This record gives sequence, structure tokens and C-alpha cells, in this order.
Amino acid sequence: MFPWLWENFDSICESYQERLSRLEEDKESLILQVSVLTDQVEAQWAQISNLQSSLVEHQQKLNSTEEMLQQELLHRTSLENQKQNLLGEVSYLKLKLADMEGKQGHGAERQHKAEGLVKELRILKDKVEHLEDQKLQYERQLTATKVKWVLIIIIIIVVSRGFNIPSLPTFRYIISMYFQKVLIYFYTHPYRLRRTQSAGLQAVDPDLSQFRRGGLRSTAGPRLTRTPESYDSSRDMNVPFSQWTKEQVCGWLEDYGLGQYVNLTRQWVENGQTLLSATPQDFEKEMGMKNPLHRKKLQLALKAFPTKVIEKSSQLDYIWVTRWLDDIGLPQYKDHFHEARVDGRMIQYLTVNDLLTLKVTSQLHHLSIKCAIHVLHANKFNPNCLRRRPGEEKQPSPSEVVQWSNHRVMEWLRAVDLAEFAPNLRGSGVHGGLIILEPRFSSETLALLLNIPPQKTLLRRHLATAFSTLVGHQATQEKREYGNATGHVPLTTTAKVKPKKLGFTQFSHLRKRKPDECADYICPIDSGAVTLNGVSRLPSTALRGCSPASDRQAAKRELVGIVAQANSPKL
Repeated sequence: MFPWLWENFDSICESYQERLSRLEEDKESLILQVSVLTDQVEAQWAQISNLQSSLVEHQQKLNSTEEMLQQELLHRTSLENQKQNLLGEVSYLKLKLADMEGKQGHGAERQHKAEGLVKELRILKDKVEHLEDQKLQYERQLTATKVKWVLIIIIIIVVSRGFNIPSLPTFRYIISMYFQKVLIYFYTHPYRLRRTQSAGLQAVDPDLSQFRRGGLRSTAGPRLTRTPESYDSSRDMNVPFSQWTKEQVCGWLEDYGLGQYVNLTRQWVENGQTLLSATPQDFEKEMGMKNPLHRKKLQLALKAFPTKVIEKSSQLDYIWVTRWLDDIGLPQYKDHFHEARVDGRMIQYLTVNDLLTLKVTSQLHHLSIKCAIHVLHANKFNPNCLRRRPGEEKQPSPSEVVQWSNHRVMEWLRAVDLAEFAPNLRGSGVHGGLIILEPRFSSETLALLLNIPPQKTLLRRHLATAFSTLVGHQATQEKREYGNATGHVPLTTTAKVKPKKLGFTQFSHLRKRKPDECADYICPIDSGAVTLNGVSRLPSTALRGCSPASDRQAAKRELVGIVAQANSPKL
């Protein structure tokens, strides 16, 4: 049927036989290749397991190195704190030395004290230099640790990316590229020590830009001084001030911080009665006292003499006030307060215009000083009432938070994982009294002061949660209700305080008023209610223990409530 098939059958069979033999050869070749590849895969798996074990070992080394780095950073932070404290002591001694230099002509004893202060200053300077050397050594150790960490990360990355080491130039190029990437990663790592801009503080409020290094600096530990009435042992306090001699009055003025007016006072004053019967206009005309706060300081002191009652606030001198400004977070005003010789007695009589004279124009800073004065009133002007270091309490109560200093608030920020924003509170005026007593101060205000961008919603939410936990549920609810009230004006960091102007109708009554009646004190004295922002607001029961007067008011309200409940008709 197919004759051509039979004719070519042999040739066809031979061709298929050749193909079959070739396929057999290919099969054997493939089997050989498969076996070779299997051996290679097994070798590669062995190498991978070795690299994994090596990677685990390097990871352990990396963890240990990171722990060492954290310890170095903590040690460096403690050294920085010690350095700041010593610098504060140096500035304090410089201030005392300057006061002593102004009194060189009044005896060899004061000169001897000045020499002692100079010696102490030199000793502290040597301590600061020693701390600087230690700081440099730890910085070198820290740099060496960083380099070791970077090299370990590079080795791990190179090992994990490939198994064969390329040629030497290519390997150097890869190492340099990874080194740059790792350095960028290191300096953007969240656990690194953030460098604060101590030379120029970035502040939301333009007033904060006035904060500068140097000038009057004080450490956290305020010192008590003697009362103005007991400076000189030669002055018998049983003798009325009106009977003091001219030299006694001049000596008292110098000890009271008003020594620049002694020469003119000696030409004008006959005895103490001359000052007691003088008016502020006489102080300005006869003594050349142009500064209104100096006149106020002198008036308050003279007014206290006839009463023979030594106020607790009078035991705090103007040097203590500069330390107090550090505690409440307003060190940028220390030069103005020191120049005006504002002491503890003057603090409770400060008015809005007085603060404007002291160059305090920020509304937030006015509220900060107001709340800080209220805390002093509540603690009877105890110079150590503000807490500067964390205690043993795990969850502080609002009555404890109200006594926190600015530094203690910064420590709290570090404790709630916001350490990188803590330095922004320097010069902000934020302290525990402002946080608790000011109803308009909220977590949003704190976020603005910390310079947390609005787009970082997670950080702001975390801050709001920590803030609510800090102030307590009741205070949080009160702040929220106050913020939702009609006519509420939010507290901003840029608002300014303007001096109050007298209307035309007020001029006719101005001469009839006494100085005490027309004084607009920044914090009213002995007020049971906390007056903030022009609104009389009683503290919540959560603030019990903050103020004795507030405690009496709260107890009275509770008693009235209990009596009303007992007299109400039963259903």
C-alpha cells in the first residue's frame, strides 16, 4: 500500500536509532549535571548555615555594643548636669563677687571675704576644667564605640548581601558606600543623644529669643539670706527705725541692695524718720531713685518696720529671686530682676505694669509668674517648696505636680519618651504650677512650646495621653469644659500683655485712691480662690494640699453639701 515506506524502512530505523542514542547521551549528561548541582547546592546550604550562625554572633555583639553606647550616653548626660550645676555655682559666686567689689571701701573684712570667694571661684573653675577633660575623654570613647558599631553593621550587611568577596577595588567601594549609609542612619537614629541648640534657643515666642548664655545664672538650690531688718548687728532692732542715725540708715540701704543711693542719701537724710515721712517723689528727687521698682522696694521695706512683724517673704533676697526664675523656667529675665533688686517681699506685690517694666511682655510668662507666686503663697514662701528632681513616687498627684520646677517637668518629658523635645522648654516658663493652676494650659499649648509639628499626630496624641495622666481626670475634665465654654480665648505662645491705660473719668479719682487700693497685683494676696485670666476659679478637690486657704474653701463647700443633702426631703 505504501511501497516507499518499505523501501526506506531501514534508513528510517537507522535515523531513529541515532536519535535515541543521542537522547541517551543527553540523559546521562543531564544526570551528571544534576548530581554536580546537587553537590553545589549542599555546599551552598552549608555555607548559608555558617553565615547564619555568624550573623547571630554579630547580632549579639551589636546588642552588647549598643548597651555600652547607652551607658556612655547616660554617663555623658550626668557629666553635663554636673557641669551645668558647677557653672551655675560659678555664676553665683561671680555675682556675689561683684556685690563685694562694690563694697571694697567699707572694711578689710569684706575684702577678705571677696578673696575667699575668688579662691572658691578658682577651685570651681578647676573643677569645671576637670569635668571638661572628662567630657572630652568620654566623647573620644563614644566616637570609638560608634566606629566599632558602624564596622560591625558593615560586616553584617556585606555578609548578608553576598557570599563571594569581589575584587579589592570593588570591595573598597562597597565598604565606603555602606559606611556613608550607616553614618547617615546613626545620626538619624531615635536613640542617639540629641544635640540641643544651646547657643541659640529656638522659641515660638519672640520673647524667648532674649534668653542668652552668661549674665546671671543660678543653680537649682536657692540660698536664704538675712532679713533687711537684721543685717547689721550694731543696729538695735528694739530701737524704732525713726530713731536710727544717718550712718545706720545708709548702712541698711547698702545691705538692702540699694547702695548706689547712699551718697545722696547721706546728704539728705538726718535720721530714719526722714525716710519714713518721705514720698516716692522725694525718693526720686532727693536720692536720685529713677527706677520705680527701687522706690517700691524701699517703700515696702519702710512700711514693714513699724509693724515689727517679719514676713516670711522678706527672708528671700534678690539673689534668691534669680534662682527662683531659673526654677520656673524664665532665666532670660534674671538680669532685669537683678537690676531692679526684686526680692521675695516684692514678688507678692508685683503688678502687671511692674512686669512690663521688667521687660516681661508675654502673656504666657505673666501667667507663669502668677501661678508661681500662688505656689509660694500656698507654701508660706518656703524657699525649697519647688521640686527639682524626680522622687520615689510612681504616679504623682496634682498637689505634688503643682510644686514641680521647670527642670522637673523636663525630667517628666524624658520619662514619657519625649526626651528629644525636653530642651525646648528652657526659657518657656512652664512649671508644675502653670500646668495645674492655669485652666487654659492644655496639651496643645505644651505641644506648641515643645515645637512638635502638627503633622506628627501620633506624637501629639501620646503627649495628650501623658498630660491627662499627669494632671488627673478631674483637672483634665475642667480644662476641657473651660476650653469649650462660650467666649473662651485659647492660650497662645505669642500673645502680648499691654499696659492698662487710665480713662478720662478715672483721673478725678486717682488722687483720692491710696497706692494699695489702685495696685493691680499679678497674684492677689490671701485669696481663697485662684484668680486666673480675670476669672475667679476655685481649685478642684484634686488640688487639695496645694493651698491651705483652698483646702478650707473646699472643706466648707463639702460641709455645705452634706448639710443640704441631710435636710433634703426623702422620697
